[in-house]
Amino acid sequence: MDLLVVGAGEIGRWVADTVSAEAAPVDASVAFADRDPDVAADAAAGRDARTADADGDSVHDAVCLAVPMSAVPAAVEAYAPRAAQAIVDVSGEMTAALAAMREHASDLERASYHPLFAPPRVPGNVAVVVDEGGPAVEGLTAAIETGGNDVFETTAAEHDEAMETVQAGAHAAVLAWRLAAEPVREEFHTPVSAALDEVADTVTEGSPAVYAEIQRAFDGAEDVADAAAEIAGADDEAFADLYERARGDGEGRDRLE
Repeated sequence: MDLLVVGAGEIGRWVADTVSAEAAPVDASVAFADRDPDVAADAAAGRDARTADADGDSVHDAVCLAVPMSAVPAAVEAYAPRAAQAIVDVSGEMTAALAAMREHASDLERASYHPLFAPPRVPGNVAVVVDEGGPAVEGLTAAIETGGNDVFETTAAEHDEAMETVQAGAHAAVLAWRLAAEPVREEFHTPVSAALDEVADTVTEGSPAVYAEIQRAFDGAEDVADAAAEIAGADDEAFADLYERARGDGEGRDRLE
């Protein structure tokens, strides 16, 4: 498989490493395209890969879009003519991505993957919606699974709704805690605060642009803010009710009205 990876950042490089790994079940050659040619050249230089002109017309068996979520619809339109067999994305928002693929790549295999981890923490869970299957998509999925990842199927609606909780809401809660926290001596940390501090370190080691994209793409932060405000203003009885709902089995963790 000749694969064009559009976007030579961390996720694009992870895709290239995954499909070209020695144990991967596909015989893949990889080309990187990026708006910054130096970034594409850097990605290719450390791998058995080559570069392709971001504005060129080279045609490849498959195209994988590893670009910011907001850029996916336009990227689908631009790069669908360069895919002979399949077009997929790994950007993290599925509804708009798949709609663009149906519009501009109706004759191709189509799938949206979301690695639910940062590349330094591979392997992990990878959500996928296969909109139009075939041998190219099957090969990509098999390569991801061979890399030790757990690929699970979902729908675009289920995925994007889940991201409101596991990304937008979770990130907002962690960042808000870090911003509100005062420095304390290490000895004062409890198991809860120490764990939160570690999670906050993880969240803040990435790119702010990526996290801003997540907040723009998915609701969730406002629900966290509303819940925090209700906790802060609760009397003993109301707090006890909130506490019981929070430690419920899921049914009790309904969103605050």
